[in-house]
Amino acid sequence: MEIKNKIKKFWEFLKADTWESWIVSVLLVFILIKLILFPLLTLATGSPLPLVVVESCSMYHESSFDEWWTKNEAWYGEKNISIDDFNSFEFKNGLNKGDIVLVVSKPKYELGDIIIFKAQTTHPLIHRLISLNPLGTKGDHNSDQISIEKSISENNVIGKASAKIPLLGWLKLIFFDLQKPQNQRGFCK
Repeated sequence: MEIKNKIKKFWEFLKADTWESWIVSVLLVFILIKLILFPLLTLATGSPLPLVVVESCSMYHESSFDEWWTKNEAWYGEKNISIDDFNSFEFKNGLNKGDIVLVVSKPKYELGDIIIFKAQTTHPLIHRLISLNPLGTKGDHNSDQISIEKSISENNVIGKASAKIPLLGWLKLIFFDLQKPQNQRGFCK
């Protein structure tokens, strides 16, 4: 009975409108996310990085799919990727800066998958597979491949995008976006 009373008293403290209760609530949420949610997600997805925030505009489509495809058809045509192929890809409309992506580990990847991989960059890259042998990617918004994505070791692949939560990642990005160069800040244009 004493434990029940202590829990009830603690719950009342958390519900109180004070700075102390707010700070304790934030700490509890942080602990729950960091020590319970992320380990459970890692176990469920098989990925060491189960959630990622899209931090750049490299996967952004600035127009409707048809307009975007018309602009990019020649490049993808050289890679033998047709509009029918692209229409069958998950996330055919790309990703927006600020989207949260659920990452799952997969033993085999398919053309058109959006993979998350470690490169010689500060953060992992999130780009679409455009070749399988060797593994090669390209950001949908980028005009061409960058050198580090032309031949990716399978050991560097963290996983593939399986779901997204639109724009919720801005809760994190808002703290880091101001550190970027002026032309890379804010929403994609």
